[in-house]
Amino acid sequence: MPLPEFIPAIGSVLIAAQWAAAAFLEKLNRNHAHAGPEALPEPVRLSLAPETLRKSVDYTLAKSRFTDLSSLADGAVLLALIWSGWLPLSWSWSQSHLGTNVWWQSLWLLGVGFALSIPSLPFEWWGQFRLEARFGFNTTTLGTWIADRLKGLVLAAAIGLPLLALILSLVGWVGPLWWIWAWAALLGFQVLILFLAPVVIMPLFNKFTPLPEGPLRDRLLALGQRTGFNAKTIQVMDGSRRSRHANAFFTGFGKFRKIVLYDTLVAQLSEAELEAVLAHEIGHHRRKHIPQRLAWAALSSLIAFSLIGYLARDGALGTTFGFPSGTSVAPTLLLFALISPAVLFWSTPLGNLWSRKHEYEADAYARDAVGGPEPLIGALRKLSEKNLSNLNPHPWYSTFHYSHPTLVEREQALRSATTQC
Repeated sequence: MPLPEFIPAIGSVLIAAQWAAAAFLEKLNRNHAHAGPEALPEPVRLSLAPETLRKSVDYTLAKSRFTDLSSLADGAVLLALIWSGWLPLSWSWSQSHLGTNVWWQSLWLLGVGFALSIPSLPFEWWGQFRLEARFGFNTTTLGTWIADRLKGLVLAAAIGLPLLALILSLVGWVGPLWWIWAWAALLGFQVLILFLAPVVIMPLFNKFTPLPEGPLRDRLLALGQRTGFNAKTIQVMDGSRRSRHANAFFTGFGKFRKIVLYDTLVAQLSEAELEAVLAHEIGHHRRKHIPQRLAWAALSSLIAFSLIGYLARDGALGTTFGFPSGTSVAPTLLLFALISPAVLFWSTPLGNLWSRKHEYEADAYARDAVGGPEPLIGALRKLSEKNLSNLNPHPWYSTFHYSHPTLVEREQALRSATTQC
């Protein structure tokens, strides 16, 4: 059965609805932020300087207004692409001038992705060199900013082109069930990247140095041994090269696992607080959160590929958007990638609910691992202060946008006898 001709209109309505909902949530959150620090519980309010609390509200409002503007621009560009006819025209030009083999089709897909990214570059620049700089977070240079994007472009071509060519080749190799093999190929590729990223990709953007010998290193290694999380090394990443925001994470598997701390994090927290932050990350590992998320990602991509396989029958989806009949799978892949975020937006509360459950569990693990809640609470308060976090978001806004509980919620859970899930 052919797809209805009004599919592009439905896609446009979904994109517009996503933007309208996001703008409504931003408006709610701005109004909520005007309530100020007085709405916070007294222990949290008294732990932070009044100037910091006021600045965090200003930062929240500035980011929200900027998000509204950049989201409107992104939506306008997307709708223009759908209705201008540029996509099928560029496809026809590519087919007639470059050829029809899978490599040229893959290059067309990457080219469209690159073209889509161009209008967002001024917003990215403004966000980094005006908004972030205004609040004291930006530490990068224009040269580094440009180099990051050029490296990203080269990596996208080096990694994406062969993967796309393989997926498109599978259509001719295995027939109607190509989407199952494409999903398996993508899954294998993602696993490979998990191993290669810490060794090959991340060092292209940041410098990693071993944590120097001393009490902090001994303390963190002892925590790893005590919790059964034996890492190959503890490294410090030069996050301060680009921003004053801080973080910690671990990468790799098995004997290749390593702990990474931002240099900004090391500078901002005490040894006990750093130990608690690392214990939180170990908690994710010990509670099997990473395999759960990988399994969910695999299932989600399988569902996505099954839908693409259905929509790609005879190029029906592409035809409704103006592509020639009998077109290859490439336009369907592109159209699905452009429109699906507008659908998935409405499911983000479920994903965030699951993620926050994991954060509560990791917090509880850290509390038990370090012998009490105070070190992690101290770390969370400092990070909220340094990052000017919104301490009192509107409940609807946090439902859609927060994968982590707020500082207030995490403190309450850490001080309670049981984990909030």
